[in-house]
Amino acid sequence: MKYKRLSKEQLEELHPEFINFLATQSITAEEWEALKKERPDVAEEEIDVFSDLIWEGVLSKVEYLENISEMHMHLFHLTDKEMKLFSVKVLNPEIDLRTQEGFGWFKRNFQSDFVEYLTASKAYGEDKNLDKFELIKQGAVITKGELYRWFEQIME
Repeated sequence: MKYKRLSKEQLEELHPEFINFLATQSITAEEWEALKKERPDVAEEEIDVFSDLIWEGVLSKVEYLENISEMHMHLFHLTDKEMKLFSVKVLNPEIDLRTQEGFGWFKRNFQSDFVEYLTASKAYGEDKNLDKFELIKQGAVITKGELYRWFEQIME
């Protein structure tokens, strides 16, 4: 498996797409039920293939990721050629960026000596989507990029 198997909840959400996927494999509903009972290993493989297809589709469209922890923000813009990063480190141990109060403090004090910034960019490896998936595995979430674009404006 290239990525990660979709959770039971995700598979339930994608039930119509999974039915279409099985249809493209010429597997009917009755055959699927029989496959799950008689050849569970093959059924598991089908779920893995479907999961990878869904991940490929999602990852190919991802443009922005965010990984926010107590004192750090890693904001990624995933362009066609490279991954761009805005990294923020808060030096005030009283602040937790994951809370509304902490983020409010940051917005008021983003130019203070208690905040450090780093920008970087990196070319993708052999597999762009796998690079994106690694960031998600490390805790990044897919976003629309509002925070990244805000940083882009204040850094100009």
